Amino acid sequence: MKNPHRTGFMPEISTLKLNGRQQELLSYVQRDGFVTVEHLATRFKITQQTIRRDINLLAELNLLQRYHGGVGLPSSAENIAYGARQGLYSEEKRRIAALVVEHIPDQATLFINLGTTNEEVAKALSRRRNLRVITNNLNVAAIMSGYPGCEVIITGGVVRARDLGITGEETIDFIRRFKVDFGIIGISSIEADGTLRDFDYREVRVSEAIIEHSRTVFLVADHSKFWRPALVRLGDISKINALFTDKPVPEAMAGIFEEAKIDIFVADDGASVA
Repeated sequence: MKNPHRTGFMPEISTLKLNGRQQELLSYVQRDGFVTVEHLATRFKITQQTIRRDINLLAELNLLQRYHGGVGLPSSAENIAYGARQGLYSEEKRRIAALVVEHIPDQATLFINLGTTNEEVAKALSRRRNLRVITNNLNVAAIMSGYPGCEVIITGGVVRARDLGITGEETIDFIRRFKVDFGIIGISSIEADGTLRDFDYREVRVSEAIIEHSRTVFLVADHSKFWRPALVRLGDISKINALFTDKPVPEAMAGIFEEAKIDIFVADDGASVA
């Protein structure tokens, strides 16, 4: 299999769909940190040869890392390739996006930052009218630019080729000129103590500015973000007003969210996707 970080591999990756077992395997390892091949084969009631094929695929996509006799989490210093992230938990992201839009009225002003879940939110916002959106995500800008009555404002800054995100000091300065109704942010990691983390320091600084200049902050994150390792600290969950996710918050974290008075909205399997 080709290197998933090469540009030429992106079209193939972007259409990738993990099967249910592979997604469950990924979530299982993200929760436990390291699991042996033997344990996984027993857990999923399949042969070790089959589980190794799943592990090899997930490792090629930088979703997991192979170790002698088992599998663990990838490095906290590097995110999954953008094309691979587009294909992961796509149905869950659509459900999350549909739920977010239920809480955003017509004529709202919004920040939308980077992330594939945020791009699904941008698609779902086609149901709203007369929005004013400020974004550092060129994918979001392209999605929303044709919506009726919607004004899309793009920040200044440096464009990242890998995902068309814009970051840098000019991005932060631009965001600080505004105060919006809703800031919609994505994140790469929610740790057990409620710490929010991401992989890119410049991206985190942009997120900090969005949080500071939004009256209400919505965090959109599918269940795979819980316990996932990431390098750069954004802050703790007290910085947000509501979490939109696809599964209940892990029991070990529930008390932290309750103490911080964070509203939690779960778009479970029964949620409809418009």
